[in-house]
Amino acid sequence: MPAGDDLTRLLAATAAGDAVASEALLDQVHGELVMLARCHMSNERPGHTLQATALVSEAWLRLAGDGAPFANRAHFVAAAAEAMRRILIEHARARGRVKRGGRARRVPLAGVDLAGEVQLDQVLAVDEAIERLEQRDPELAKLVRLRFYAGLDVRETASALDVSERTVRREWALARAFLAKELGADRGG
Repeated sequence: MPAGDDLTRLLAATAAGDAVASEALLDQVHGELVMLARCHMSNERPGHTLQATALVSEAWLRLAGDGAPFANRAHFVAAAAEAMRRILIEHARARGRVKRGGRARRVPLAGVDLAGEVQLDQVLAVDEAIERLEQRDPELAKLVRLRFYAGLDVRETASALDVSERTVRREWALARAFLAKELGADRGG
């Protein structure tokens, strides 16, 4: 990826409708988006109908179609990770992987790292728990998505949310406790 200032400039120009900047931005970030997509796809079955390059293309179309401005690299990567997560979840649901009543599935939070290898059923269970968190506290759910799906560290998350690192650490601890309870970890799951 380009340096932070160069990427920020490209993001701002793209948001302003500059097609040349948009093309330059895609050229600059394509490699990182492919790595992020491969990370999301790493534990899918061989011959999966959705490949990493298709995931990047679909995510890029969604990001470009939104027309939302991105403040910085962390914000852009978080949005790309979120777009890829949504695409994979939509794909899984379309393939009928989630049965009715699937919310009762136990998944230990400590064993799930969405920036690494993970089973798609775990992604869906965690996503449902995050949706329940969002009903209670939308800002906390946003923090979780940045840390969990985009793999942002404390500093990057603080920057993306425009809060202190101490706030991120405190809220991350609260969110992890909520998710652990929701995912059944407190019942030995």
